[in-house]
Amino acid sequence: MSMSFERYMLDMIQPMRDDLTRVGIQELRTPEEVEAQLPTAEGTVLVVINSVCGCAAGQCRPGVAQALQHDVVPDHLFTVFAGQDKEATAKAREYFLPYPPSSPSIALLKDGELVHFIERHQIENRGADDIAEDLTSAFDRYCR
Repeated sequence: MSMSFERYMLDMIQPMRDDLTRVGIQELRTPEEVEAQLPTAEGTVLVVINSVCGCAAGQCRPGVAQALQHDVVPDHLFTVFAGQDKEATAKAREYFLPYPPSSPSIALLKDGELVHFIERHQIENRGADDIAEDLTSAFDRYCR
């Protein structure tokens, strides 16, 4: 029995996708889905650039999930998966300029403007609690 590499990768990363979708974050898998959501979303938008790396598993996804337990959260919650949904990720990253591509990373937009961004280097050496605190501070500042 042979399994295609693509099928194998989809099966392997599904739990990583589920870490975010189970807490109410909507996946955007194509550039068209990104374009249908990000430019038209009113209010605040959280976009998580998901990744297979250890800092995404140990810090980023748990930190985001913890932050979403806060009493103030963004109006819209989205994620794209770097390295898997490449075109969707590239399209989403257009909204995060001037920041270079970074995965994982977390963006907060308000009325289409990037107001807070957490890059990979701000994730990989911090714990999930620190990332959650960073996000909840941003939520308090921009999402009220």
